[in-house]
Amino acid sequence: MNDVKVTVICLTYNHEAWIRDALESFVDQDVPWPIEVLVHDDASTDRTAAIVREFESRYPDMIYGFYAPQNRHSQGIIISRDILMPYIRGEFVALCEGDDYWTDPGKLRRQVEALEANPKVDICAHSARRLRPDGQEWNDAPRAYNCLIPAEEVILGGGGFVATSSLLVRASCYKEIPPFREELFNDYSLQIWGSLRGGMVYLSDFLSVYRQGLPGSWTEQHHGQAHVEYRVLIRNMLRALDTYTEGKYSKAIEERIKLYDSDDLASGGHILSMLKPEQLPTTWQQIRRRFQWLCSQFRRGRK
Repeated sequence: MNDVKVTVICLTYNHEAWIRDALESFVDQDVPWPIEVLVHDDASTDRTAAIVREFESRYPDMIYGFYAPQNRHSQGIIISRDILMPYIRGEFVALCEGDDYWTDPGKLRRQVEALEANPKVDICAHSARRLRPDGQEWNDAPRAYNCLIPAEEVILGGGGFVATSSLLVRASCYKEIPPFREELFNDYSLQIWGSLRGGMVYLSDFLSVYRQGLPGSWTEQHHGQAHVEYRVLIRNMLRALDTYTEGKYSKAIEERIKLYDSDDLASGGHILSMLKPEQLPTTWQQIRRRFQWLCSQFRRGRK
């Protein structure tokens, strides 16, 4: 009989200095039902795997380690989907990267209770704190109160709308992959997919920490050309979402794309070389509007 309530997915690579915090925060959860933690070490070159094995031996009924012989991310393998998804036994799925951690023993219980109280909702998130290597810390909270956030706002929020370490989703939703998630299987498309049926339950309390700017982090890896290519994938995903939802969220989707266009133009406009021909007219309109805005600012500054 499968009595696992929550499956935690933790992806880690060279997180020797931080993975212990994550694992301790998992086993410290105060819940009335079993949870399982699927930890995938992507061929780390430090002691990350050894620490995962230590916890696996201490908590054999909770921690399950997966140890890649070679780095799978660099091979284009989507680990959470291609490797770990078949092993999910929980009714709910929680996410936390190996360099992040939870700060409240009641996190999972509170999120599960929130979704059980809202059977028409598939996803729950909460406030988090962002922490940089220099110790600088700030709040990551799109809302200051508990609420239900509609899908339109999740779309407009972009991938950083809520922290990965704050996400809990129904496993039935997580395992179903609509066409737009095939374009880009990441946290942003998961946030959108989870919110389409009934919005996103949001808890305003700070229940986790998201470390930002660490060596080898997602932010560090996705810069320069990789950043440009990633933005193209996001645009493709959003357009596929528009098709999938038959235009229901067209306004939010187009506004989100415009925000990306504006950001890329401000950063030098290198996204243009990556766009498909049919995407260029809209982008050139964005260039013209951006140029007109810059001219107006210049004229205003000379007065």
